Amino acid sequence: MQARFPGPSDLGAAAFVFVVGRDVADAGVQTDGVILDADEGVVGREWWQMADGLRRCKACRREASVTVGTILAGTRMPLVSWFAAVWYVVNQKQGVSALGLQRVLGFGSYQTAWAWLHKLRRAMVRPDRELLDGVVEVDETILGGVKAGRRGRGVPGKALVVIAVERRDGGPGRTRMRRIPDASKDVLTDFVLDHVARGSEIHTDAWVGYNGVGEHRFGHIATNISASGDPDHVAMPEVHRVASLLKRWLLGTHQGGVSHDQLDYYLDEFTFRFNRRHSRHRGLLFYRLLEQAVATAPHPYKTLKAPEAA
Repeated sequence: MQARFPGPSDLGAAAFVFVVGRDVADAGVQTDGVILDADEGVVGREWWQMADGLRRCKACRREASVTVGTILAGTRMPLVSWFAAVWYVVNQKQGVSALGLQRVLGFGSYQTAWAWLHKLRRAMVRPDRELLDGVVEVDETILGGVKAGRRGRGVPGKALVVIAVERRDGGPGRTRMRRIPDASKDVLTDFVLDHVARGSEIHTDAWVGYNGVGEHRFGHIATNISASGDPDHVAMPEVHRVASLLKRWLLGTHQGGVSHDQLDYYLDEFTFRFNRRHSRHRGLLFYRLLEQAVATAPHPYKTLKAPEAA
Protein backbone atom coordinates (compact mmCIF):
# COMPACT_ATOMS: atom_id res chain seq x y z
CA MET A 1 0.00 0.00 0.00
CA GLN A 2 2.78 2.43 0.85
CA ALA A 3 4.61 1.55 -2.36
CA ARG A 4 1.44 2.26 -4.36
CA PHE A 5 0.82 5.65 -2.66
CA PRO A 6 4.15 7.11 -1.48
CA GLY A 7 2.96 10.66 -0.72
CA PRO A 8 1.42 11.63 2.64
CA SER A 9 -1.85 12.87 1.11
CA ASP A 10 -1.92 10.03 -1.42
CA LEU A 11 -1.63 7.52 1.40
CA GLY A 12 -4.91 8.84 2.76
CA ALA A 13 -7.67 9.78 0.36
CA ALA A 14 -6.18 8.28 -2.80
CA ALA A 15 -5.50 4.94 -1.12
CA PHE A 16 -9.03 4.86 0.24
CA VAL A 17 -10.49 5.53 -3.20
CA PHE A 18 -8.18 2.90 -4.71
CA VAL A 19 -9.22 0.22 -2.23
CA VAL A 20 -12.98 0.78 -2.03
CA GLY A 21 -13.68 2.84 -5.16
CA ARG A 22 -15.24 5.70 -3.20
CA ASP A 23 -14.74 9.42 -3.74
CA VAL A 24 -16.05 12.50 -1.95
CA ALA A 25 -18.80 12.84 -4.54
CA ASP A 26 -19.95 9.29 -3.85
CA ALA A 27 -20.69 10.25 -0.27
CA GLY A 28 -23.28 12.84 -1.27
CA VAL A 29 -21.43 15.70 0.45
CA GLN A 30 -23.53 18.84 0.80
CA THR A 31 -21.80 22.18 0.15
CA ASP A 32 -23.53 25.54 -0.07
CA GLY A 33 -26.94 23.83 -0.19
CA VAL A 34 -26.07 21.61 -3.18
CA ILE A 35 -25.51 17.88 -2.99
CA LEU A 36 -22.37 16.92 -4.84
CA ASP A 37 -23.13 13.55 -6.33
CA ALA A 38 -21.21 11.80 -9.07
CA ASP A 39 -24.41 10.61 -10.75
CA GLU A 40 -26.01 14.06 -10.80
CA GLY A 41 -22.88 15.75 -12.12
CA VAL A 42 -23.31 19.20 -10.53
CA VAL A 43 -21.87 21.78 -12.89
CA GLY A 44 -19.49 24.47 -11.68
CA ARG A 45 -18.39 22.71 -8.50
CA GLU A 46 -14.62 22.50 -8.37
CA TRP A 47 -12.38 21.30 -5.56
CA TRP A 48 -8.99 22.16 -4.20
CA GLN A 49 -7.02 19.13 -3.05
CA MET A 50 -5.66 19.96 0.42
CA ALA A 51 -2.35 18.69 1.78
CA ASP A 52 -4.11 16.77 4.56
CA GLY A 53 -6.13 14.75 2.06
CA LEU A 54 -9.34 16.76 2.40
CA ARG A 55 -11.02 18.49 -0.53
CA ARG A 56 -12.23 22.08 -0.29
CA CYS A 57 -15.13 23.34 -2.38
CA LYS A 58 -14.11 26.47 -4.31
CA ALA A 59 -17.64 27.86 -4.06
CA CYS A 60 -18.37 27.62 -0.33
CA ARG A 61 -14.92 26.72 1.10
CA ARG A 62 -16.31 23.73 3.00
CA GLU A 63 -14.00 20.76 3.35
CA ALA A 64 -14.97 17.13 3.01
CA SER A 65 -13.25 13.78 3.40
CA VAL A 66 -13.74 10.51 1.55
CA THR A 67 -14.58 8.98 4.94
CA VAL A 68 -17.68 11.13 5.48
CA GLY A 69 -20.74 9.01 6.26
CA THR A 70 -18.67 5.89 7.00
CA ILE A 71 -17.53 4.14 10.15
CA LEU A 72 -14.20 6.00 9.71
CA ALA A 73 -15.80 9.46 9.78
CA GLY A 74 -14.07 11.97 12.01
CA THR A 75 -10.88 9.96 12.45
CA ARG A 76 -7.78 11.94 13.36
CA MET A 77 -5.42 9.16 12.46
CA PRO A 78 -3.99 8.55 8.97
CA LEU A 79 -6.14 6.23 6.90
CA VAL A 80 -3.16 3.97 6.38
CA SER A 81 -3.34 3.23 10.12
CA TRP A 82 -6.91 2.04 9.62
CA PHE A 83 -5.73 -0.15 6.76
CA ALA A 84 -3.09 -1.64 9.07
CA ALA A 85 -5.72 -2.23 11.77
CA VAL A 86 -8.09 -3.98 9.34
CA TRP A 87 -5.24 -6.12 8.00
CA TYR A 88 -4.20 -7.11 11.50
CA VAL A 89 -7.78 -7.95 12.50
CA VAL A 90 -8.48 -10.24 9.52
CA ASN A 91 -5.11 -11.99 9.82
CA GLN A 92 -5.55 -13.08 13.45
CA LYS A 93 -7.56 -16.30 13.26
CA GLN A 94 -8.29 -16.35 16.98
CA GLY A 95 -9.44 -12.76 17.19
CA VAL A 96 -7.92 -9.55 18.45
CA SER A 97 -7.99 -7.80 21.80
CA ALA A 98 -7.79 -4.03 22.19
CA LEU A 99 -4.53 -4.46 24.11
CA GLY A 100 -3.05 -6.46 21.24
CA LEU A 101 -4.10 -3.84 18.66
CA GLN A 102 -2.67 -1.08 20.84
CA ARG A 103 0.66 -2.87 21.04
CA VAL A 104 0.89 -3.68 17.32
CA LEU A 105 -0.05 -0.22 16.05
CA GLY A 106 1.74 1.66 18.81
CA PHE A 107 -1.26 3.58 20.09
CA GLY A 108 -0.61 5.67 23.16
CA SER A 109 -4.16 5.12 24.37
CA TYR A 110 -5.96 1.86 25.09
CA GLN A 111 -9.22 3.76 24.57
CA THR A 112 -8.32 4.42 20.92
CA ALA A 113 -7.63 0.75 20.23
CA TRP A 114 -10.85 -0.26 22.01
CA ALA A 115 -12.92 2.21 19.99
CA TRP A 116 -11.35 1.13 16.68
CA LEU A 117 -12.08 -2.53 17.34
CA HIS A 118 -15.67 -1.83 18.28
CA LYS A 119 -16.18 0.27 15.17
CA LEU A 120 -14.84 -2.55 13.01
CA ARG A 121 -17.05 -5.08 14.82
CA ARG A 122 -20.08 -3.00 13.86
CA ALA A 123 -19.05 -3.37 10.23
CA MET A 124 -18.56 -7.14 10.29
CA VAL A 125 -22.16 -8.11 9.57
CA ARG A 126 -24.00 -7.03 6.43
CA PRO A 127 -27.71 -6.36 7.01
CA ASP A 128 -28.50 -7.86 3.58
CA ARG A 129 -26.54 -11.09 4.05
CA GLU A 130 -27.98 -14.33 2.72
CA LEU A 131 -30.19 -16.50 4.90
CA LEU A 132 -29.11 -19.92 6.11
CA ASP A 133 -30.66 -22.81 4.21
CA GLY A 134 -30.81 -26.58 3.97
CA VAL A 135 -30.67 -28.48 7.25
CA VAL A 136 -30.21 -26.01 10.12
CA GLU A 137 -29.70 -26.78 13.81
CA VAL A 138 -30.96 -24.22 16.34
CA ASP A 139 -30.33 -24.15 20.07
CA GLU A 140 -29.53 -21.75 22.89
CA THR A 141 -26.44 -21.50 25.04
CA ILE A 142 -25.70 -19.57 28.22
CA LEU A 143 -22.67 -17.30 28.57
CA GLY A 144 -21.34 -15.92 31.82
CA GLY A 145 -19.26 -18.50 33.63
CA VAL A 146 -20.09 -21.01 36.32
CA LYS A 147 -22.13 -19.82 39.30
CA ALA A 148 -23.78 -21.66 42.13
CA GLY A 149 -27.57 -21.90 42.18
CA ARG A 150 -30.11 -22.15 39.41
CA ARG A 151 -29.17 -23.71 36.09
CA GLY A 152 -30.62 -23.71 32.58
CA ARG A 153 -32.70 -21.15 30.71
CA GLY A 154 -33.50 -17.97 32.61
CA VAL A 155 -30.45 -17.96 34.88
CA PRO A 156 -30.08 -14.42 36.30
CA GLY A 157 -26.85 -12.55 35.63
CA LYS A 158 -25.98 -14.55 32.52
CA ALA A 159 -26.53 -13.98 28.80
CA LEU A 160 -28.77 -16.23 26.76
CA VAL A 161 -27.63 -16.63 23.14
CA VAL A 162 -29.51 -18.48 20.40
CA ILE A 163 -27.40 -20.05 17.64
CA ALA A 164 -28.32 -21.41 14.22
CA VAL A 165 -25.85 -23.52 12.23
CA GLU A 166 -26.14 -25.14 8.82
CA ARG A 167 -25.49 -28.88 8.83
CA ARG A 168 -23.14 -29.68 5.95
CA ASP A 169 -21.31 -32.84 4.90
CA GLY A 170 -18.16 -33.00 6.97
CA GLY A 171 -19.07 -30.39 9.53
CA PRO A 172 -20.88 -27.13 10.22
CA GLY A 173 -21.66 -24.57 7.53
CA ARG A 174 -22.49 -20.93 8.17
CA THR A 175 -23.77 -19.71 11.50
CA ARG A 176 -25.94 -16.92 12.89
CA MET A 177 -26.34 -15.96 16.53
CA ARG A 178 -28.07 -13.39 18.69
CA ARG A 179 -28.33 -12.46 22.36
CA ILE A 180 -31.97 -12.84 23.41
CA PRO A 181 -33.90 -11.68 26.49
CA ASP A 182 -35.62 -15.05 26.98
CA ALA A 183 -36.38 -18.36 25.27
CA SER A 184 -40.03 -17.64 24.63
CA LYS A 185 -41.89 -18.81 21.54
CA ASP A 186 -42.09 -15.33 19.98
CA VAL A 187 -38.37 -14.59 20.48
CA LEU A 188 -37.12 -17.91 19.11
CA THR A 189 -39.52 -17.92 16.17
CA ASP A 190 -38.49 -14.37 15.21
CA PHE A 191 -34.84 -15.41 15.26
CA VAL A 192 -35.49 -18.31 12.91
CA LEU A 193 -37.56 -16.14 10.57
CA ASP A 194 -34.81 -13.50 10.47
CA HIS A 195 -31.95 -15.87 9.71
CA VAL A 196 -33.21 -19.02 7.97
CA ALA A 197 -34.75 -19.31 4.51
CA ARG A 198 -38.28 -20.71 4.23
CA GLY A 199 -38.39 -24.35 3.24
CA SER A 200 -35.33 -25.24 5.31
CA GLU A 201 -35.36 -28.15 7.74
CA ILE A 202 -34.99 -26.92 11.33
CA HIS A 203 -33.64 -29.25 14.01
CA THR A 204 -34.21 -28.24 17.64
CA ASP A 205 -34.65 -29.86 21.02
CA ALA A 206 -38.14 -30.33 22.46
CA TRP A 207 -38.29 -26.97 24.23
CA VAL A 208 -41.80 -25.48 23.88
CA GLY A 209 -40.32 -22.19 22.65
CA TYR A 210 -39.71 -23.81 19.25
CA ASN A 211 -43.29 -24.99 18.78
CA GLY A 212 -44.11 -22.09 16.47
CA VAL A 213 -41.32 -22.75 13.97
CA GLY A 214 -43.30 -25.29 11.94
CA GLU A 215 -46.08 -22.75 11.34
CA HIS A 216 -43.93 -20.72 8.92
CA ARG A 217 -43.18 -23.13 6.05
CA PHE A 218 -40.22 -24.74 7.79
CA GLY A 219 -39.73 -28.44 8.23
CA HIS A 220 -39.36 -28.81 11.99
CA ILE A 221 -37.78 -31.84 13.65
CA ALA A 222 -37.78 -31.64 17.46
CA THR A 223 -35.70 -34.14 19.42
CA ASN A 224 -36.36 -34.84 23.08
CA ILE A 225 -32.75 -34.99 24.21
CA SER A 226 -33.38 -36.47 27.64
CA ALA A 227 -35.65 -39.20 26.24
CA SER A 228 -33.36 -40.06 23.33
CA GLY A 229 -30.54 -41.19 25.58
CA ASP A 230 -27.98 -39.32 23.47
CA PRO A 231 -26.01 -36.36 24.84
CA ASP A 232 -26.63 -32.92 23.35
CA HIS A 233 -23.53 -32.93 21.18
CA VAL A 234 -24.62 -36.20 19.54
CA ALA A 235 -28.25 -35.27 18.88
CA MET A 236 -27.33 -31.84 17.44
CA PRO A 237 -23.57 -31.88 16.89
CA GLU A 238 -23.00 -28.77 14.78
CA VAL A 239 -24.76 -26.17 16.91
CA HIS A 240 -23.11 -27.49 20.07
CA ARG A 241 -19.73 -27.50 18.38
CA VAL A 242 -20.16 -23.84 17.44
CA ALA A 243 -21.38 -22.96 20.95
CA SER A 244 -18.29 -24.64 22.41
CA LEU A 245 -15.99 -22.77 20.01
CA LEU A 246 -17.71 -19.48 20.86
CA LYS A 247 -17.18 -19.95 24.60
CA ARG A 248 -13.56 -21.00 24.05
CA TRP A 249 -12.97 -17.96 21.84
CA LEU A 250 -14.46 -15.53 24.36
CA LEU A 251 -12.44 -17.07 27.17
CA GLY A 252 -9.18 -17.36 25.25
CA THR A 253 -9.05 -14.11 23.29
CA HIS A 254 -10.97 -11.87 25.67
CA GLN A 255 -10.44 -13.75 28.96
CA GLY A 256 -14.21 -13.89 29.37
CA GLY A 257 -14.26 -10.14 30.04
CA VAL A 258 -17.18 -9.26 27.76
CA SER A 259 -20.11 -7.33 29.18
CA HIS A 260 -23.69 -8.07 28.19
CA ASP A 261 -23.96 -4.57 26.71
CA GLN A 262 -21.23 -5.29 24.16
CA LEU A 263 -21.83 -9.01 23.65
CA ASP A 264 -23.81 -8.61 20.41
CA TYR A 265 -20.79 -7.11 18.65
CA TYR A 266 -18.46 -9.86 19.85
CA LEU A 267 -20.97 -12.35 18.47
CA ASP A 268 -20.79 -10.48 15.16
CA GLU A 269 -17.01 -10.78 15.15
CA PHE A 270 -17.12 -14.49 15.92
CA THR A 271 -19.68 -15.00 13.15
CA PHE A 272 -17.54 -13.03 10.67
CA ARG A 273 -14.49 -15.15 11.47
CA PHE A 274 -16.26 -18.50 11.65
CA ASN A 275 -18.11 -18.10 8.35
CA ARG A 276 -14.83 -17.21 6.60
CA ARG A 277 -12.62 -19.76 8.35
CA HIS A 278 -11.87 -21.61 5.10
CA SER A 279 -10.87 -18.50 3.15
CA ARG A 280 -7.35 -18.76 1.77
CA HIS A 281 -7.20 -15.14 0.64
CA ARG A 282 -6.56 -12.76 3.50
CA GLY A 283 -6.52 -9.88 1.03
CA LEU A 284 -10.12 -10.60 0.11
CA LEU A 285 -11.15 -10.53 3.78
CA PHE A 286 -9.30 -7.23 4.16
CA TYR A 287 -11.18 -5.79 1.21
CA ARG A 288 -14.52 -7.17 2.41
CA LEU A 289 -14.21 -5.70 5.89
CA LEU A 290 -13.07 -2.33 4.57
CA GLU A 291 -15.91 -2.33 2.05
CA GLN A 292 -18.42 -3.04 4.81
CA ALA A 293 -16.87 -0.29 6.95
CA VAL A 294 -17.62 2.14 4.13
CA ALA A 295 -21.26 1.00 4.09
CA THR A 296 -21.65 1.35 7.87
CA ALA A 297 -22.87 4.62 9.39
CA PRO A 298 -20.57 6.61 11.70
CA HIS A 299 -20.36 5.51 15.34
CA PRO A 300 -18.76 8.18 17.55
CA TYR A 301 -17.06 7.01 20.72
CA LYS A 302 -19.92 8.08 22.98
CA THR A 303 -22.30 5.77 21.09
CA LEU A 304 -19.87 2.86 21.49
CA LYS A 305 -19.33 3.20 25.19
CA ALA A 306 -21.99 1.33 27.12
CA PRO A 307 -22.40 1.72 30.90
CA GLU A 308 -20.41 -1.46 31.51
CA ALA A 309 -18.45 -1.89 28.30
CA ALA A 310 -15.82 -4.59 27.99
